[in-house]
Amino acid sequence: MRASIVGAAGYGGGELLRLLAGHPRIELGQVVSRSQAGRFVHTVHPNLRGFVDRTFVAPDELEPCDVLFLALAHGEAAASIERWTAVAPRIVDLSADFRLRDAAAYEHWYGAPHAAPDWLGRFVYGLAETRRDELRGASYVSGVGCNATAVNLALLPLARSGVIERAIVDLKVGSSEGGARGSAATHHPERAGVVRSFAPTGHRHQAEVVQELGTFDLHLTATAVELVRGVLATCHVFLTEDLAEKDVWRLYREHYEAEPFVRIVKERRGLYRFPEPKILSGSNQADVGFALEEGTRRLVVFSAIDNLMKGAAGSAVQALNVMAGWPEDAGLRFPGLHPC
Repeated sequence: MRASIVGAAGYGGGELLRLLAGHPRIELGQVVSRSQAGRFVHTVHPNLRGFVDRTFVAPDELEPCDVLFLALAHGEAAASIERWTAVAPRIVDLSADFRLRDAAAYEHWYGAPHAAPDWLGRFVYGLAETRRDELRGASYVSGVGCNATAVNLALLPLARSGVIERAIVDLKVGSSEGGARGSAATHHPERAGVVRSFAPTGHRHQAEVVQELGTFDLHLTATAVELVRGVLATCHVFLTEDLAEKDVWRLYREHYEAEPFVRIVKERRGLYRFPEPKILSGSNQADVGFALEEGTRRLVVFSAIDNLMKGAAGSAVQALNVMAGWPEDAGLRFPGLHPC
């Protein structure tokens, strides 16, 4: 299958290039960037020197392909969706443009009407752990929000079992969430050493959690910390009933024992007793763990991912594997780095 990428100069596009260049079922097609057209890929993504021997091409040079990945700024994919669907029969969009099924919800959370509301129902949400059956044979797949992915995977077994009364989630996130274009918030002197809350309420990714897990009393807070890659979701869950630790283990094992990219991390000793984003760098794994407060109905659930992988490019490739009927871990077997 020939795969091209539009918006390949960003962080998500660079990770897509890395993954597709090593994918056993993919022939890498064109690498598109308006801003970098004519330059060698390795001048923007130096880690790909010798692996991707290509130059970026301009969008008007894009040729037909079997699958087209869109790694554009939010709003751009929706504004020109007819153009992209004329190029390829399969689209995987990494932006937020087609994640929500409801146009009114999109306008509420993103502050503007959707540019192509008729297309929202045609896209399948790209998280295999919640939408695997719909992804099989799908033509159009949306991206996933990195913070939403961490929360969805943390709470999925509990939500499906109907035992969540209330959940308060603290998200600690790395600077690469801000994208490759620098800003005052990502400028190194302003970012280094910080623990800075930037979305104490109203985080947009909450809409994806509600869409995937259903409605319950949910509150998200996001804090920027001195990471480049990674998300750690710490979820304080207040349960509707008394659960013993063995009951929690059973819920999580039943939901995740067959999942290729979700690991339960809960050790009695050692440095990494609970999920830690540092060791997931470059990996599509999601680590989930928990701690039950004895004598109460409070369960603390942790979820760690690499935001550029399981929270973006990795989930996109995983979704393509499911769409095409390939092994779900094709091109995604990198285990992560330690130490790094």
